[in-house]
Parts: sequence; C-alpha cells; structure tokens
Amino acid sequence: METLQQIINTANDVLWTYILIAMLLGCAVYFTWRTRFVQFRNLREMLRLLTEGAPESTDGQRQVSSFQAFAVSIASRVGTGNLAGVATAIAVGGAGAVFWMWIIALLGSVNAFVESTLAQLYKRKDKDSYIGGPAYYMQYGLGKRWMGALFAVLIAVTFGFAFNSVQSNTICAAWEHAFGIDHTWMGIGLTVTTLAIIFGGIHRIARVSSWLVPIMAVGYIVLALGVVIVNITELPSVIGHIVSSAFGWEQALGGGMGAAVMQGIKRGLFSNEAGMGSAPNVAATATVTHPAKQGFIQALGVFTDTLVICTCTAFIILVSDPSPDASLNGIQLTQAAFTAQVGQLGSVFVAIAILLFAFSSIIGNYYYGESNIRFISRRPIYLWAYRILVGAMVMCGAVMSLDLAWSLADVTMGLMTVCNLIAIVLLARQALWLLRDYTDKKRRGIDSPTFHREEMPEEMRHDIECWD
Repeated sequence: METLQQIINTANDVLWTYILIAMLLGCAVYFTWRTRFVQFRNLREMLRLLTEGAPESTDGQRQVSSFQAFAVSIASRVGTGNLAGVATAIAVGGAGAVFWMWIIALLGSVNAFVESTLAQLYKRKDKDSYIGGPAYYMQYGLGKRWMGALFAVLIAVTFGFAFNSVQSNTICAAWEHAFGIDHTWMGIGLTVTTLAIIFGGIHRIARVSSWLVPIMAVGYIVLALGVVIVNITELPSVIGHIVSSAFGWEQALGGGMGAAVMQGIKRGLFSNEAGMGSAPNVAATATVTHPAKQGFIQALGVFTDTLVICTCTAFIILVSDPSPDASLNGIQLTQAAFTAQVGQLGSVFVAIAILLFAFSSIIGNYYYGESNIRFISRRPIYLWAYRILVGAMVMCGAVMSLDLAWSLADVTMGLMTVCNLIAIVLLARQALWLLRDYTDKKRRGIDSPTFHREEMPEEMRHDIECWD
C-alpha cells in the first residue's frame, strides 16, 4: 500500500507540475486575449444576470434559474478547500500563495466562461429538465463519443466517490473535535440526509443549494469581515505581507517564491475548478435565452469562490497569525485562527461552517456524477446504483483514513482536466462566436439577448439540439 501511495504521488507531481498548470494557465491567457478580457469587461453584466429569472418554458421542461445553477456550482466549489486548502497553501507556500490564488482566479475565470457557454450550446432535453456538460460537447461538438465517455467515468469517480468521501471525513473530524460526536453516528446522519436529497434529482438539489449556499457564504463572510474590522489597523500590513511574500527578494533567494507560486496556483485551481469541467454540468441545466449568459454566471462563481471566500479565510489566518505551533496545518490552522479571535467558540463555528460548506459540496458533487452517469447510460438501474454507491462512500469517508483516496482523486481530476481543456480549445470558435453575438446584441440596445441556432454559421451548428 505504501508503494502504491508513492507511485500515485509521483504521478501527481509530474501531472500537476509539468502538464496541468502549464495547460490551465496557457488556456487562461489565450482565452483572456481572444475574448478581450471578458471576465473584467462584463463584471456588471455578470451581477445583473444573477437576478434574472428563467424565461417562460415552451417545451414542458422544468426550469432551473441562473441563480439556482450558480448556487449548485458554488455548492460544489465551496467546500473544505476554502477553509483547509487555503490554510495549507499558507503553511507551505507562505502568505505570498494568497496573491497567486488571486491571479489564477482572475485569469482562470475565462476558462469557466468558455466551458459553461459550450455546455449551454450543446445541452440536451432530458425527461423534465436540461442536461449537459463536457461529455456532451465532446460527443456532439467534437463528434468523439469515446472522449465523452472517458470524461464521464473520471468525473463520476472523482466527485461522486473520492471527493465526497473527503468531505464526509472532514465534517466528522470537525464535529468530533467540537462536540465529541462519534464518527459513525455522524456518518449515518450524513448518509441518510444525502440520500434523501439526491433521490429528489436536480430540482431538489437546486432548491436546497439556493437557500443553503447564501446562508453559509454570507454567514462566513460576515464573521470574517468582523474579524478584519476588529483588526483593521493590521490589515494594511497583512496585504503588504501577501504582496511582498509573492515578489520579495528574500523569498526568491530562499526558494520561497517558487513555493508560493506553486501552492497558490494549485490550491486556487483546486478551489475554484475553472477549466476542470465540473461546473459546466450544472451550467447546462439552466433555462436561459442565450448560452453566453451561463458563461458569465459561472465566471462570477470563480470570483466568489476565490476572491471572496478564500480571501476571507486567508485574512483571518494572517491577522490571527497562530504560528507558535509549527505542527498546525490545514483545518487545524484555520481552527486555531478562529479560536485566537473569538475564543473557544471558534472551534464550534468552524465545525458548523464545515458542515454547511462540505455538505453543500456533497450534493453538488453528486449531481456532477449523476449527469455523467446519464450520459453513459439512460437505464434507471445505473443511476439508482450510483446514488446508493455515493451514499456508501459518504459513510465510508466518515470512518476511514483518506490519504489514498485524495491521491487517486488528484490523478483522476488531473486526467479529467486534460480532457476538458483539449475539448474547449478545439471548440473555442463556437464560444467566441457566441460571445460576439451576445455583445453585438447588447450594443444594439437589446437588454436580454436571445440566441437561435439558425443564426450561427452552418459549419458551427452541427448537432445542436436545443435553441430552436
């Protein structure tokens, strides 16, 4: 088992250090240039679209609004990585890692725009809603069914099994520390609740996420801002510390700058998932009048995850500076920071925050798997089996060590990301055309642009099912 762990760790180092970071950053820079910095030019439009309701249904489809799709994607993005992942980045890469997390979010959000716009373009009509994602635009956009099937297997295993096990384990550990609740009983409660929600399908997941996500995000941000306000005199020095650690001569000479860059980029990518192909699965379910609208919404999701929630965690840790115990890392470092600011209630707050953050990730992660199981086969038995297996992995995660699961998830997530980035580069022409179409219509004074597939050049509109 130890040898297997070492092999997997070596594969992760090669995959992430030499291949994935170059691909993700390369795509981000390329799309930022080709879209003329869409993630910055259209920030006001992103915020406006968040409040736009779903249009009237004309084909009997049950509707998922832009906000509900946004909430489900944020539910999956925002999890233990926002509390534990940021702390690990700071512990390993120093305060400068936070700066590079900001940079990768600002650049990487354009990857989220492209992949989610394509997911909307190639979505299909399901029984009572829409369904889509990378597997669908790989089959219908590129004509490569095998590539879509490979992606579907990778994402179903990564999110439905490995990541949900980690989320469950983290919840149980936090609640045992705060309240002394045994992992087994907590795991049973999580499993029953998860199964009750996921057997309700995307509409129940969307309803739960649309009220759970705002509560958890707003509550966490309010407390974080409270900590920052109480320590407002130290805030300029914290920001200065982040910037100086990202570029300082001392860090560069000692090799710390490289660690800050690597940790910031890796943890930022793990947190916001831009370009990995996860969020497009729920972006495709939204009922909108133009595919680019969900591109804007999901780009905003990247900003929300990294620039808002991850930054809150970083500020609390750096303002508190719980550094005397060098053994602190991950969630323990975050707990120590909260305890330093609000006393022993800090541990209780972190346990509750972890429950909300990680549980929302469990149901969001499940949906990514469900939509891809449907891509592989429409037979109900496979979906029922997948739901039961997801519940089983939530229970297993509560009572087992997950070092190997994390390592395997890193590999499958990495391979999944490679598949997705290749696909969105090959389909870039369609996404760029849709952005120009949307922008031109806005420039002509159309408040809510619409798209019909007949408007697209004939060579681009092959196998587009919706958008009559």
